[in-house]
Amino acid sequence: QQQRRREPAARSLLPADPRVTQLTFWMTISSQDAEPDVRNIGFAASIRKVGLCIGYIVVSGILIRFNKWMMQPDHFPHSLALSAFHMIVTSVMCSCTYLIAPSMFVSMSTVKENRADVLKWFFPIGACFAMMLFGSNQAYAYCSVAFLQFMKEGNVIVVFLISCALGLQHLTRLRLLVIFWVIAGSSMAVSGELAFSSVGFMYQAGSQVAECLRMVMGEIVLSGRKLDPLTYTFFLAPVCLVVLLCANASQWNPRIIPDFVHWWPFLIVNALVAFVLNLLVAAVIKECSAVGFVMAGLTKDIAIVVCSCIVFGEKVTPLQAMAFMLTLAGVGFWSYMKSCPQAPAVRAVERVLCMPQEASEFKPNEFTHLIGKKV
Repeated sequence: QQQRRREPAARSLLPADPRVTQLTFWMTISSQDAEPDVRNIGFAASIRKVGLCIGYIVVSGILIRFNKWMMQPDHFPHSLALSAFHMIVTSVMCSCTYLIAPSMFVSMSTVKENRADVLKWFFPIGACFAMMLFGSNQAYAYCSVAFLQFMKEGNVIVVFLISCALGLQHLTRLRLLVIFWVIAGSSMAVSGELAFSSVGFMYQAGSQVAECLRMVMGEIVLSGRKLDPLTYTFFLAPVCLVVLLCANASQWNPRIIPDFVHWWPFLIVNALVAFVLNLLVAAVIKECSAVGFVMAGLTKDIAIVVCSCIVFGEKVTPLQAMAFMLTLAGVGFWSYMKSCPQAPAVRAVERVLCMPQEASEFKPNEFTHLIGKKV
């Protein structure tokens, strides 16, 4: 028995197998090298998302001011024709890109395999997109850019209510409180407008409802079917163009052609900017999720309002400024509540509202799972 006890101790003192030692060494080195690679990949993904958000903010601000300038009475005040020209250029650019470099349309094979199932979504999305383009461009003829940005702060609430109607989200006391918070701030900002236009307000309101419907359906398609931005825009633009051409035919203005001949260089540049923005919007929705898109929109709204006041001299009353900050705080808390549902501040408000623990829990992939079921 003593001899058997000595044998394991003696084996432990013997030199290890060189092959085993070498294998262990290289496994250790590989694991250490893999950690920086993972960190580098995560850092590169973060940089890409930040770049997409910055690009979306910059291009969106440029297009808003550009459209406002084009819609002046002595320039090209034809919102339907302007929107249709945007879609013509977008369709041509997507088609040329597909002919030159089809490999850039990563998910085109997915669409071909499930053509009927995927394309059925593009008809309502295209119709909503056409309504959004017409309403938003027409509103520039009646309202200031700052006022329109005040109204757009309510988009996140409209998107949530539409998602609830479709069964993609559920309503809680805390969410209802934040909804009233944002609605109150937006209402104060709108009521404080010095040169209020009911016609411009109605155009913008209809445009926002259409935009929110497009966002919800677009996220279902982009996330549920994993379409890339180019493929998504490739199928969306022609559908939207057909709707806009029908609208132009029913409300044709003889001044469209003479104004187009006079302003066509600016219209081409304007349409190219719109094409880039369409790709960026689809990319941000796909890469950064709804929360990231909302936060990018918040930053864009602040930048546009400040720029409109300082650079372009648009007047904002103290009531509007206070209401705008109140609305921003509400939308910011909404985003914080959705991204960090277990945060102490969120839990504290839930306790004040006497919310049960189960009703406030939000699973990070809840929306994605429900999208899959809906599609």
